[in-house]
Amino acid sequence: MQHRLPACLHRVLLACVLLGIGLVAGAQNYPTKPVRMIVGFAAGGPTDLVGRTVGLNLHQSFGQPVVVENRPGAASNIAADLVAKSPADGYTLLMGSISLANNATLYSKLPYDLVRDLAAVVRVTNSPFLLCVHPSMPVNTVKELVAFAKARPGQVQYGTAGNGSGAHLFTELFASMSGIKMQSIPYKGAAPAISDLVAGQVAFVFDNVIAMAPLNKAGKVRCLAVSTLTRSPITPEIPTMDEAGIKGYQADAWFGVFAPAGTPTAVIERINADVNRALAVPAVRQRFEALGCEPAGGTAAAFATYVRDEVARWGKVIRSAGVRLE
Repeated sequence: MQHRLPACLHRVLLACVLLGIGLVAGAQNYPTKPVRMIVGFAAGGPTDLVGRTVGLNLHQSFGQPVVVENRPGAASNIAADLVAKSPADGYTLLMGSISLANNATLYSKLPYDLVRDLAAVVRVTNSPFLLCVHPSMPVNTVKELVAFAKARPGQVQYGTAGNGSGAHLFTELFASMSGIKMQSIPYKGAAPAISDLVAGQVAFVFDNVIAMAPLNKAGKVRCLAVSTLTRSPITPEIPTMDEAGIKGYQADAWFGVFAPAGTPTAVIERINADVNRALAVPAVRQRFEALGCEPAGGTAAAFATYVRDEVARWGKVIRSAGVRLE
């Protein structure tokens, strides 16, 4: 006996087939209109500058405008939620940063899930931090700083760009790996923290290489180590934390492109390929290096794995330090 589908079900199946065909065709023709690049921080900051550099190069390869929109607030959660709830068609992207991985644990409730609701597209750059002390500090190496802090448990003050910031968590990782206890002094941003370091109000600051390297050269601070496992080309004379005695220490600020979950694979692959091509252009690499960033690149799958690992790693640090934001 031959069974026929009800007319209503037949129409539903036909609509699904046509929708699938439309999505494939749309992905193949992508992009056919302007693309939005959402940045979760104010204009002029590192995430914004990386986003605009990527946007300019995607505009050239897309043949369509890439409009950068700043949606600052809640440590980039506002921007991430906006993108997570946008149509999964590749026309709304997020320039994300390490803040996203930290926020997954820092906040008890978020309106989106980083791994479930956002698709990792491509890691763009990594930015090493420098551990720098005020010149009056009687230490010249990381080992000496550790000994100094151990002799004064809870008394050594360090400045950060705020609770839960990279500067804060990188220092908490350092403290846990070296077995020392110090006092965090949170500021409303990196600039005032660095200013107080230069003024001698705090003992040390862990912050971006591009901000700290000129101060080190001018003798206003003394930089002891770089946070990555390899030395920074900006400060090749400064050892890594691993070389300085904190074996296995690795931390850097990263920036990458995300799209809403469910974005067609062909669209993600197109964006990924175009960004990787841009990162191979000498002028683009030089632009990022001038920002204190080291070009990354790689596949979308590799970036997705990297993000999951970062959420787990920094979640452990955050829970151990008892840091919470609401």
